[in-house]
Amino acid sequence: MTTYVSLINWTDQGIKTYRDTTQRAADFTKLAESNGGHVRELVWTVGEYDMVCVVDFPDEETGVAALLQVGSAGNIRSKTMRAFNSEEMAGIIRRAG
Repeated sequence: MTTYVSLINWTDQGIKTYRDTTQRAADFTKLAESNGGHVRELVWTVGEYDMVCVVDFPDEETGVAALLQVGSAGNIRSKTMRAFNSEEMAGIIRRAG
């Protein structure tokens, strides 16, 4: 599984329809699950970002496709980072020598 951490901001469209945010989150969870993924955490925040999401997908292509699908709806913009667990990071360190 590949893990992504997304820092999310509502667009002008997204803030106008803020009442729909929990339903949009549920729809994203269903989208992730229908693609073999799993939303680990999705929380609403106060400050620079409106939401933070941690999600796993079976591979990078599936993850990027799902994130593009969500972004194309026009309600959010995200800064998404590929994340690594301890085991994955240990493997990366071994490769780096």
